Amino acid sequence: MTLEEIHGQQPMPAGHDWMQGAGTALHELLVSAQRRGCLTAGVYESAKLMNVDPDNVAFCVLAADQEDEGDIALQIHFTLIQAFCCENDIDIVRVNDVAKLAAIVGPSEDSGEPRDLHCILITNPNEEGWKDPALEKLNLFCEESRNVNDWVPTVTLPE
Repeated sequence: MTLEEIHGQQPMPAGHDWMQGAGTALHELLVSAQRRGCLTAGVYESAKLMNVDPDNVAFCVLAADQEDEGDIALQIHFTLIQAFCCENDIDIVRVNDVAKLAAIVGPSEDSGEPRDLHCILITNPNEEGWKDPALEKLNLFCEESRNVNDWVPTVTLPE
């Protein structure tokens, strides 16, 4: 009997298919969270929310393009956010394409201007928790990634 059979989970699919599945699940989660009003975008907005109500945060996405890799201040923010997420048992992934993320999330609803999408938090809409299948898939993906010492896995969003 395998560990997956004991816990009633499917074993982690090998290779590219599982990564593609995680990207699709992330896309679905972002659309669903935005529709429900459970999405917080921006490094500073996210930090404020995590400081006030960390128990309400269900998932974290960090996004950076290649040109952002040289931004030391952003990398420091990412390190602090990652540490906070690990300390508070919040699953976290990285995305290397801010343009794809912007296409999914879109501009700010208030001003219509582009948002800071370097950090996106998905929050629970109510106290009962959120039973979204995409969130459950991503939580499993993050758990499996941690089992192979990948603490902040990178997810590729679908085209």
